[in-house]
Amino acid sequence: MTTRPDFSANTIDNSAAMHKTRFSLAGIVFLIFCMCAAGAFGVEDMIPSVGPGLTIALLIIIPILWAIPMGIYTAELGALAPVDAGPYVWMRMAYGEMWGFCMNWWLMLAIYLGQAAYVVIAVGYIGQIISLTPLAATIIKIAIVVILTSVNLIGLKEVSILSTIFSIIIIVMFALVTIIGFANWNYNPVDPFIPEGTDVVSSLGTGLAIGIWLYCGYIQISNLGGEIANPEIVPKGMKVSIIVIALNFLLPTIAGLASLGNYQNWGTGIGDGTLNYSSVLITYTGPALGVAFMIMAVISSCSTTNSVIASGSRLFLILAEDNLCPSFLAKLTKKSKMPFWPIIILAAVTIIFVNFDFSMIVNIVSPVLFILYVGLAFAFLKIRKKYPVEERTVWYAKGGKLLKAYVIGGMFLMGFVGIMVNGLEFFTLSFLITASGLVFYVIFKRLYGGLAVNDPDSYPVNPKTGLAQGDIWRIGIFFMVFGILMFVGSFVIGWYEGSWGPDYYLSTYGDCFLGDFYAMINTCRWCGLGGAVLGIIFFIAGIKTDRNPS
Repeated sequence: MTTRPDFSANTIDNSAAMHKTRFSLAGIVFLIFCMCAAGAFGVEDMIPSVGPGLTIALLIIIPILWAIPMGIYTAELGALAPVDAGPYVWMRMAYGEMWGFCMNWWLMLAIYLGQAAYVVIAVGYIGQIISLTPLAATIIKIAIVVILTSVNLIGLKEVSILSTIFSIIIIVMFALVTIIGFANWNYNPVDPFIPEGTDVVSSLGTGLAIGIWLYCGYIQISNLGGEIANPEIVPKGMKVSIIVIALNFLLPTIAGLASLGNYQNWGTGIGDGTLNYSSVLITYTGPALGVAFMIMAVISSCSTTNSVIASGSRLFLILAEDNLCPSFLAKLTKKSKMPFWPIIILAAVTIIFVNFDFSMIVNIVSPVLFILYVGLAFAFLKIRKKYPVEERTVWYAKGGKLLKAYVIGGMFLMGFVGIMVNGLEFFTLSFLITASGLVFYVIFKRLYGGLAVNDPDSYPVNPKTGLAQGDIWRIGIFFMVFGILMFVGSFVIGWYEGSWGPDYYLSTYGDCFLGDFYAMINTCRWCGLGGAVLGIIFFIAGIKTDRNPS
């Protein structure tokens, strides 16, 4: 019987060196909650952009087609391979060393760049309570990063305790918003369905981009798999957390719209007349609870920051163990056995980026997250073929072919549409981030040797290229996949944004590349076509000269 696949000895030894924590069901649910949601913040910006009715519809549809499939494959793959940096290991199991590295690299960039956004949100809410100078805001941002970094260096148990405390406070405050909002039902929360003067197609774009991003946190728990002493608790926690998080987004939003209406005034800004969840409490209970809610919003952002530091710091660790990045990144603290340098580097990058624009960071990394999560869905499918569920003694999701179709279909549909409607400038720039994964794989593989250092028989190297046997045709597939995506995307986005895109980008960015709609479309079109052709050449050459028999 197959219990779990065999990993490299190095990975097992170092995972065993780290402290393992036994989680209760509540503890794992709260940790996932903080990693994925920590409140419904962000939904406020959906409401005026897409309309109250479509917002509520998306908050129901997105969990079904995006969050639940993600939760299914995360729980199943985590049960089969409960290791740190789960996405890297799973993709490596499915498609080899190169794709595993790229998966880990993309997730690392998304976390390391996006981490600062949560700190910016926290300080923004502090600025709603007290007046802050730019210097004071910067000092507070740095203090938040330093404090939460220290918590993570102490150990995962402390992270779990802090996440539990944060989650309870957040859930209680949003429950108050829900109860008070429903008790003062004065408006139809789904009217209008979309903003006046718009259509469903144009409204859907913004809604999907924000909504899908809100649900992109379930995979974070997999980065801690090697430190969870009872990995069988994760599937149970995933089931509960998906329900809790979906209701966390949906119910307060319905309650807020039903009690306050005026959908066009909702948002996360601090301008006069701006409505948000705290407005429900201020309007119907007075300012005290409203201020308490704003304080809770700061706690929410801190909880997400705290959890993401815990998760993201593990991504370099396993790459160093597998000789795919500098070895000093695998150093653990003596007492708590936490990855010291990855946590410090994450903190340093966060401090550097805390003054960057929040929406710009999110929009740049979102297409990469779409690619990452859809890629993991295909890894889930491939691993089911390599390790049949009938032969496993660990937990797996029941459902057979129908389940696989649901996971792949839902993730692919939402991911493809999400990429296409996220914005042409971010679609174009995201391919630089995507390509960087392949570039750094080639560099690190040649410098440090990769998996072949510890197990040359299982992971043979092509002496002509210095890469893993079979990497030439894998690189060919890489260029074909992303070349076709760029090429097709140029036509889809050209249709979707064609009526308003040229004027919008010129007025937003001025006379430059990002301000030239047609230049970006043509760049994607021709680079995509060239990449696809190059991929075919690499693939054919690799099949003939660099075929890995496995």
